[in-house]
Amino acid sequence: MINEDLKNIQIDLPAEIKFVLDRLNKFKHKAYVVGGCVRDSILGKNPDDWDVTTSASPDEIKYAFADQRTIDTGIKHGTVTVIISKKPVEVTAFRTDGAYSDSRHPDFVNFTKDIHEDLSRRDFTINAMAYNPKYGLIDEFGGISDLHNKIIRTVGDPEKRFSEDALRIMRAVRFSSVLGFEIEKKYSRCNKKRCCSSVEYFRGTNSERTYQASCRRKCIRCSFKLQRSFRRNYSRTFKRIRF
Repeated sequence: MINEDLKNIQIDLPAEIKFVLDRLNKFKHKAYVVGGCVRDSILGKNPDDWDVTTSASPDEIKYAFADQRTIDTGIKHGTVTVIISKKPVEVTAFRTDGAYSDSRHPDFVNFTKDIHEDLSRRDFTINAMAYNPKYGLIDEFGGISDLHNKIIRTVGDPEKRFSEDALRIMRAVRFSSVLGFEIEKKYSRCNKKRCCSSVEYFRGTNSERTYQASCRRKCIRCSFKLQRSFRRNYSRTFKRIRF
């Protein structure tokens, strides 16, 4: 049972993550762990990765960690990797995204100081939560409730979210398969043109072509019938793929 009282939620953070959060706080920046690591921790799982988001700009991140090794992993999109005790920690500035003309990556990003703006660009409510031991859990889109009810739901309009990044369709099915959650029913109203045009991005492997063919037959109805098929036939494949 998931505790829905946000004030009582506590997440045990690795030492290097605590160090990064404390250092950024020392330099007067807000900083949180965010995304899948928060989701998995609340579900009682051990996260594979820990991502940090901060109000600091990329230059401010590097300044705060001037005594540590840093790598400009994705500086264009605000990500700096900080090496703490030989362990890499990805730190990304709060940001908003521009248009997605390639249906995969934003054409540009704008850095912001507002955690709400950063969380509002994320894919699903269960991935749009942030945590800092000092501030507690930030859950502005009902992620805890959706974890409790085992629902995959987008942040905002689903058609907009899926058109921004075609991979989100695959992510929704993967999360449904791995977590045993249901995809929110209103996704079934996504039209055939949107679904099939999105899947065009995924040509390459046999599993991707199978997915594309299934989309043509079923239009995935954004995924209820496919969801069951993928659980039966492709759950192992999806568990091996990281998105």
